[in-house]
Amino acid sequence: MKHLAIIMDGNRRWALKNNLPIFEGHRRGVQALKNTIKFCIKESIKYLTVYAFSTENNQREKTEVNFLFTLLKSALKEEIAELNKQEIKIKFIGDIESLEEGLKKPIIEAEELTKNNNKLNLQIAFNYGARNEIINACKKIFKDNLNLANLTEETFEKYLYTASIDEPDLLIRSGGEMRLSNFLLWQCAYTELFFSSYLWPDFNEEILKEILNDFKQRQRRFGK
Repeated sequence: MKHLAIIMDGNRRWALKNNLPIFEGHRRGVQALKNTIKFCIKESIKYLTVYAFSTENNQREKTEVNFLFTLLKSALKEEIAELNKQEIKIKFIGDIESLEEGLKKPIIEAEELTKNNNKLNLQIAFNYGARNEIINACKKIFKDNLNLANLTEETFEKYLYTASIDEPDLLIRSGGEMRLSNFLLWQCAYTELFFSSYLWPDFNEEILKEILNDFKQRQRRFGK
C-alpha cells in the first residue's frame, strides 16, 4: 500500500466517555496521529493524508475552534524538529489562504523546512472541504482559459490540492460513523473503505495492523 487516508473522528466522544474536557480528547488525538506516523514509516507507506479540520468545523463553538487552531500551532512548534529528523515531508491541503496570519506562518514554515524529505509524505487536510476543492479547481481551469472540450481527468487532477499525489489505497474512518463527510471525494473514487468503531484517541499500532491485514485480503477491481 502506498497511500493511507484517515478521517480522525471521535476525539470529543472519547473525552466525554472518559469524563474529561473535550480539549483533552483533541490532545490525545494528536498522540494517536504520532502513533500512526510511526506505523506508516514502519510499514513503508509512502503517503499519509489525515482529515484534521474541515470547512464545516468552523461552525463549532468558537472556543473549541480557537483551541484547535492553537493546538495545531503548538503541535507544529513542538514536533516539527522531530518530524524533520524523521525525514517526513509535510504538506497542508485546504483553504489555507483564508486562515489568520498567525496560523499560516507556522504552516508555511513547516512545509518549507520539510520540503526535501522523502521518507513519508504527510498531507494534513486543514480547513478542507472536497466540494470546495473541486469548485476551486474549476475556477482555476476557467482562469487558465483551457479548452474544456479537451479536458481530461488527468488534467483536472492537476488543479486539485493533491496534484502529483497518488490516490488513496485505503481510507479509514474512526469513531463508528460510516460516511465520507466531504473528504477527498474525487480522489477516493476507487479507494477501499474501512469504518472502525474505535474512537480516534484509542488508535494504536495493533488496531492499524489489524485494519491493514484486512486490506491485504481484499481484491481491488477499480470498477472492472
